[in-house]
Amino acid sequence: MRVLLTGHKGYLGTVMAPVLAAEGHEVIGLDSGLFDDCVLGLLPGDPPGHRVDLRDVGPEHVSGIDAVIHLAALSNDPLGALAPQLTYDINHHAAVRLAELARAAGVSRFLYASTCSVYGASGGAGLVDEDAPLRPVTPYAESKVKVEGDVGAMADDDFTPVFMRNATAFGYSPRLRADIVLNNLVGHAVLSGEVLVLSDGTPWRPLVHAVDIARAFAAALAAPREAVHNRAFNIGTERNNVTVAEIAEQVVEAVPGARLRITGEAGADPRSYRVDFSRFREAVPGFDCQWSVKDGAVELVEAYQRFALTSEDFARRFTRLAWLRDRMDDGTVDDTLRGQ
Repeated sequence: MRVLLTGHKGYLGTVMAPVLAAEGHEVIGLDSGLFDDCVLGLLPGDPPGHRVDLRDVGPEHVSGIDAVIHLAALSNDPLGALAPQLTYDINHHAAVRLAELARAAGVSRFLYASTCSVYGASGGAGLVDEDAPLRPVTPYAESKVKVEGDVGAMADDDFTPVFMRNATAFGYSPRLRADIVLNNLVGHAVLSGEVLVLSDGTPWRPLVHAVDIARAFAAALAAPREAVHNRAFNIGTERNNVTVAEIAEQVVEAVPGARLRITGEAGADPRSYRVDFSRFREAVPGFDCQWSVKDGAVELVEAYQRFALTSEDFARRFTRLAWLRDRMDDGTVDDTLRGQ
């Protein structure tokens, strides 16, 4: 298929593009370029693509495309809290407009990167599946819920949206993010010798490696239409439903000499949920996630050491909110998050 991959120069997109190409797809990228330079290590080579803000996408960008994989977004809760209206403009309104343009252009499949954060306040008593109540607690998660509803209403015989509710990502990507839980804990441990947890460590988190997310999207592209048409799928594995304290313990094991400190200073975290991932395995027989939290921690330690991660880059270049604030301060990004 000829696949338009939005956010191809982001944390997940940089990992996903080679996976899709290896499956025989022709990948065309689309990215604003805000995080081009957030690189640790060696890039695999970006596919050809469009440098364009998601809010400025036009019919020409989806012409001749068979499928769209939509990853591009303001990508985490702190960013969403900083600028809630921009989060809705980019993550909700621009995403829905992209889907409308894709449908009008004859795109047959639209894979949307949603999130397990839509279950945000579900608690840890049992596993939540795709039919569980949606209780988003941040603008980021709320925007994902809105897109699922609006794009789902567009489904017809010729347009198949699929909603991929990814667990919290982890693992090495050449365009690194250090502001997600495992990546952050490992980085702090490598740089300081301390695994620092600011919550009380009790919240549950479902985790999934970036490569497993890429594999799941490739599997959803190849799946029979009737198996995935207008359905939501949790993407991850029950094996990686872990508490923050358990994640931290895996990091201690992966970083020689690291010590664990749980301060609890951030107070109670309402985002706590364990997730059932069986629906996607049933829809796409043979698929399962391969990466454990432990394996991901070991991979990150090796990458951080091999590519000489610095404290400055860890805190600024690879933390989305800090990076964008720096770009706004130096004038290369305006207050609407458009590059200058």
